[in-house]
Amino acid sequence: MSQQLGEVWIVAEQTGGRLAEVSLELLGKARELAAHGGGSLTSAVLMGSGIGFLAEELIACGADQVFLVDNPRMELYQNDTYALVLEDLIKKHRPEIVLCGASYRGSELSATVAAKLETGLAAHCVDLYINDRGEFTQVVPAFGGMVLGDILCPKARPQIASVKPGMFQKPERDAARTGEVLKETAAVLDDYKSPLKAVRTVQSQPPELPLEKAGTVVAGGWGVGADAWPLLDRIAGELAGAVGCTRPALDEEWAKGEHTLIGTSGKTVRPRAYIGFGISGSTHHIVGMKDSGVIININTDPSASIFQVSDYGVVADAKKFLPVLLEKIREHKGK
Repeated sequence: MSQQLGEVWIVAEQTGGRLAEVSLELLGKARELAAHGGGSLTSAVLMGSGIGFLAEELIACGADQVFLVDNPRMELYQNDTYALVLEDLIKKHRPEIVLCGASYRGSELSATVAAKLETGLAAHCVDLYINDRGEFTQVVPAFGGMVLGDILCPKARPQIASVKPGMFQKPERDAARTGEVLKETAAVLDDYKSPLKAVRTVQSQPPELPLEKAGTVVAGGWGVGADAWPLLDRIAGELAGAVGCTRPALDEEWAKGEHTLIGTSGKTVRPRAYIGFGISGSTHHIVGMKDSGVIININTDPSASIFQVSDYGVVADAKKFLPVLLEKIREHKGK
């Protein structure tokens, strides 16, 4: 029998009045945890300025109640002010579990608040569940992604976890759902003088086709090499897809940036087709692509771990295979 949990919270991340996808993904998981914990409330914390309209969106996507902190001092995210407000809310309402996205913002905020509250934080989780003993269990890659470890926080509360974007499915939006919006004042900021000052906001240009939204992902690892790497872009272009990479390829600067990294410290992708070249298949990478539709991999090592999660495997040298594949694709398209 499931034991009764306290409230399960998610910290909703928003920028410019737009909710982060990971916040909606967390709502679905929070409701699942609450159901296993005896039907506890699922709540969202929404902080910012002029963002009250987003509360209804959070309710439609699964929140039973929304703690709304609408304050001019929170127009721009600052770790110190946001952490003070979130710490104050947690002390006031005492939730059992607090979930944040493992984005740059969420990772920083969750760690700061956990330290202030002297509680545990499991960072960059790839799964969350309630075990047979009714304990909140946080699954985190360990030893460079070679194994997955279960983390428990048996005494300190709340139990805080940050979760990689893309790990969970977003719940279906239900405009008919009802919930409660609880307005909070952020009075804790009244006498606080921040040592930080926002000088300007710079919005980076997003990639033309975000990796996580691509129908086809062409991924490369160490086995591709610098000389053959441009072929990945050409193949992805022919297939209207996007290029992803493993950590070694990113470290060598063959890939275009962190936004192309697939794995526990990067993105989770679920394309209709995933085609991997020269990727050995460490757990660190596999957890980021294992739920793809059709998985195809090319590697020189017939015993490579990546073949264990592949629908189709080709034992070949990626450097030699890539130009042949590009030619065949173009022939098929009549170019």
